[in-house]
Amino acid sequence: MDESLSHNDEAHASSSHSGSRRGGWITFPFITYPSYDYELLYCAGALVGLTLTAGGWLSNLIVFLIEEFNVKSIDAAQIANVVNGSSSFFPIIGAIVADSLFGSFSVISISSCISLLGIIVLALTASLNSLRPQPCVVGSELCQPTSTLQDAVLYTGIALASIGLGGTRYTLATMGANQFDKPKNQASFFNWYFFTLYSTTAVALTVIVYIEDNAGWRWGFGLCVLTNIIGLAVFLTGTRFYNIDKPQGSPFVALARVVVAAFRKRKLQLSSESKDYYDGHDGVKEGIVTGTLSTTFRFLNRAAQKIEGDIRSDGSIAKPWRLSTMQQVEDFKTIIRILPLWSTTIFLSTPLGVQSSMIVLQALSMDRHIGPHFKMPSGSVIVIVLLSTAISLTLIDRFLCPVWQKLTGRSPTPLQRIGLGHVLNVLSMALSALVESKRLKIAKANHLQPVVPMQAFWLFPQLVLAGIGEAFHFPGQVALYYQEFPVSLRSTSTAMISLVIGIAFYLSTGVINLVQRVTGWLPNDINKGKLDNVYWMLVVVGVLNFGYYLVCAKLYKYQNVKGADVNSGSADSENDN
Repeated sequence: MDESLSHNDEAHASSSHSGSRRGGWITFPFITYPSYDYELLYCAGALVGLTLTAGGWLSNLIVFLIEEFNVKSIDAAQIANVVNGSSSFFPIIGAIVADSLFGSFSVISISSCISLLGIIVLALTASLNSLRPQPCVVGSELCQPTSTLQDAVLYTGIALASIGLGGTRYTLATMGANQFDKPKNQASFFNWYFFTLYSTTAVALTVIVYIEDNAGWRWGFGLCVLTNIIGLAVFLTGTRFYNIDKPQGSPFVALARVVVAAFRKRKLQLSSESKDYYDGHDGVKEGIVTGTLSTTFRFLNRAAQKIEGDIRSDGSIAKPWRLSTMQQVEDFKTIIRILPLWSTTIFLSTPLGVQSSMIVLQALSMDRHIGPHFKMPSGSVIVIVLLSTAISLTLIDRFLCPVWQKLTGRSPTPLQRIGLGHVLNVLSMALSALVESKRLKIAKANHLQPVVPMQAFWLFPQLVLAGIGEAFHFPGQVALYYQEFPVSLRSTSTAMISLVIGIAFYLSTGVINLVQRVTGWLPNDINKGKLDNVYWMLVVVGVLNFGYYLVCAKLYKYQNVKGADVNSGSADSENDN
């Protein structure tokens, strides 16, 4: 978030592209949001447009299903969790396709078009009465079910919009980070990226959701169509500025060969001589691996050990599934080492998935009036998390990191940031339990009225804590994966956090289903339930998961020296030499 960085990167990009102005901070307006250093000040940015679209339909999906398709509240929350999970799974598919076949630029462009098609279908369901069931009779629990056609159109639109969202969000992060060479600039980019992502989503959850609740769903979804078109147009406008990396084929095939080759040579006696291991074609060293292989997971070293018949006379591999390079073996080891840390994020994000769906139902049963004339949409309550995260990201980048560096001589490492996120997440769940306990007491005192005489503002502190936690752990995770993953898996690295979120949303759906079956804590009328017990359960899970994280973090060793201090001056000076 240092404006001076733009000039350095611009100079680097200029020199590395024979005078063409590619890469660096000049691409930021097109990928994220307006930069005041360039003539394209008026551009909102691809991320802004596409995030407004996603926030406009996804954040208010629970209310849309309840009001327009007569879905019961808990069922609507479950559907929203599945959709959130699916839209978070798709980025890993988009990342694999980007890394292996088409590159980030093509995947983003195609996915933006798919997203546009999906939101157009959703706009049609909101506009045409034949695509929606008749509304429920007031005071009656009998509602007209949806027809097969109505279900097909609705879920087709949701599926297309989810696929489009999945192919753009984290692939944009990779493409943006690829414009820079220095870890400090990449870390700063990720901070700005998440700041833009959260602040724009906050706008969607207030402006677009308000339009949907007050002017009508067709107007809200129509606005989403417009923002999608603008986002796609802006992204394509910046084509001539981008530093576009060409895919080098599937890195996953190379990683699979490591396993196969190691298994085939499982009876081979490991050599202690570095000359017995394959460095690369014609003896050219690949990547960062020189000398000998690491001693961890030594059984995999056999994949790079040469035997008769493995190498042709020109130095190339004769049998690809019997021999891998030393770099490929080390890349595979890196992924194995980081998987335990990655797994801790699943149980960090699962409580957030439960909270994000339950908070809408809590808000629906609380007083949401702000003044005598304005009533806050229930789907907008979650905007507090986004605002909290956006503000916290700014404070972390501009104040916390510099102060930390002055006191300790280095900036917070990604692992330290993730650890703080764990702690804040547990505190948020504990506060959620206390607030819900108070809400239930008021509900019982008022004879379980549908709307409890308790201000929705009581939900804000727990959401603020959750937002601060996200400001620490989400950018920390993306920076960690981006730094530590093999270069050939850069798009996949930034999508790993999305994969975690997808798994977490599915787990949160499973948690809610399990709680419904085993306990009476979550009836359709949450005023008659014990949602506070669910939150206390998540606190226990969070504490246990934090302990697991501390063990994993203690045992983990950075594979990339720059990754251990991505913002520090020492790292920069090291790169400059």
